[in-house]
Amino acid sequence: MDEIAEIAARYGLEPLPVEGGLFRRTWAGPADETGRPAGSAIIALFAAGELFSAMHRLPIDEVWHFYQGDPLELLLLGPEDARVVTLGPSLVQTVVPAGTWMGAAVAPGGRWSLCGTTMAPGFMPSDYEGGDADDLCARYPSMADRIRALCRPEAPLRFDA
Repeated sequence: MDEIAEIAARYGLEPLPVEGGLFRRTWAGPADETGRPAGSAIIALFAAGELFSAMHRLPIDEVWHFYQGDPLELLLLGPEDARVVTLGPSLVQTVVPAGTWMGAAVAPGGRWSLCGTTMAPGFMPSDYEGGDADDLCARYPSMADRIRALCRPEAPLRFDA
């Protein structure tokens, strides 16, 4: 069993539809009358190559946590700026503000990153809005190469599509 498969088996991870990577939901708080949980958490595994988090945004702040492995680069495209935040041993947690376009991949030279995310209120599939590469590149031309590397042109832009 290769290292990625071994880690996935150890934590019970499955493919994350649309966005990419391998994941398992580890917590969902009590749901309100609409079905939205009070909070939610996942554990996620990303690996060099095709196991990356595609560009997307959410309407709720998302806290990212680094657990182990190689550093993970988060591309964050906000209304005021575009930046790369590297999660790893020297930065183990960061907040992605609601409405920020984000995508993540293992930093160059790395093999895999085991991370988690937490949201309150919790995630619902209808929250996910995938990024269109052409639109994002036009809005953030200085990050065009990174954006294209973090888009899946064949994937739907919504979980419910």
